[in-house]
Amino acid sequence: MIGAARILNGVFRAMGQPGVIGEIVAGLMLGPSLFGHFFPGISLSIFGAKASPPITMLSQIGLILLMFQIGADFEFGHLRSAKMKRATLLIAIGSIVVPFGLGLWLGFASQPSIAPSIDPLTYALFCGVALAITAVPILGRILREFELTRTPIGVVAISAAAINDVVGWVMLACISAYATTMFSTTFLLWRLLAIGALLLVLRFPLSPLADWLVRRYPVVDGRLPANLMAAVLCLTFALGIATYQIGIFAIFGGFACGLLFHRHTEFVAAWHRQAGHFTLVFFLPVFFTFTGLRTNLLGLAPSDLGWLALVLAAAIGGKLVPVFLAARTAGFDTNESSILASLMNTRALMELIVLNIGFDLGFLPQTMFTMLVVMAVATTLMTGPLLKLLLPRVGHVVLRAAEA
Repeated sequence: MIGAARILNGVFRAMGQPGVIGEIVAGLMLGPSLFGHFFPGISLSIFGAKASPPITMLSQIGLILLMFQIGADFEFGHLRSAKMKRATLLIAIGSIVVPFGLGLWLGFASQPSIAPSIDPLTYALFCGVALAITAVPILGRILREFELTRTPIGVVAISAAAINDVVGWVMLACISAYATTMFSTTFLLWRLLAIGALLLVLRFPLSPLADWLVRRYPVVDGRLPANLMAAVLCLTFALGIATYQIGIFAIFGGFACGLLFHRHTEFVAAWHRQAGHFTLVFFLPVFFTFTGLRTNLLGLAPSDLGWLALVLAAAIGGKLVPVFLAARTAGFDTNESSILASLMNTRALMELIVLNIGFDLGFLPQTMFTMLVVMAVATTLMTGPLLKLLLPRVGHVVLRAAEA
């Protein structure tokens, strides 16, 4: 897993793509889409019939730690202006409402031919969430590789994507509950109250606690004290458990914990040196392979290509157009708005998580599951070339990304 991810990371970087895209492709290639198809016996002996519990757990740990790093890199300064706040809100709304509506339409239109045995509303709702989601972890990696994490465009993009994903996961929890006859007004109210309570806990007891920990165990010679690292890990995973119980996925606990430490720049730099590279090199390939083992891209028949084209058009147009218009409305120029639209079109493996949930619950058939996987990979592959084309137009020099 680690070797395949490193090799494809280098290959894709040589082609001008972010290395993380190569790691995603490596994970898919190790599954039934390639390795498992041509060497089923070897694949079965290495990975088993399905992803084993250790692979599942390691993949979740990797995502949580990655989201901690993304949160720690977060720059709130740009959001102090009214323009940035307005832009974030408008882009978040546009990136959710329009693609969700298109996904609903696509679901109802395709249900008779693709999912005749599945409840039309449940199927359409899952299609809506699948088109609405934006991949915060991969977007964060792309922002880092293009050195956009502390720019106004990068901060607005990751902020809007975070709102997008929180809303998306709440919607997914409600849809799953509806589909399994557990949904109620009380269920939705509890989710919203729990999120509000978590925000209060982050702001009051935990934010001062993070400041105290950094003062109590200061960074010495660019290295983190063991006690500080242990305390941060405990807090990160505790918040991961909390957000998982709320129903918005454990990775947001890691992101929230990173936000608590983002203003301590010396700590953030030391964390990247001591823990960051290990997270990227070891944990993330496990997550990519975990998803790849459950994805079979060869399951798409030629007769499905028309629906696939429609899925791609709805997914790409449903993100690019409303985000571009929202950014223009918020005061960004044409090039900046195009960059934001390209960033918000990134779906990657957050999309695959949603698809796997729908597939496991029996509300997405194999054909639509495969189409949406193709869409997730295609929309993510678009991001790198578009950024290389658009960033020089706003004066941002695109250097060959550092090894990551």
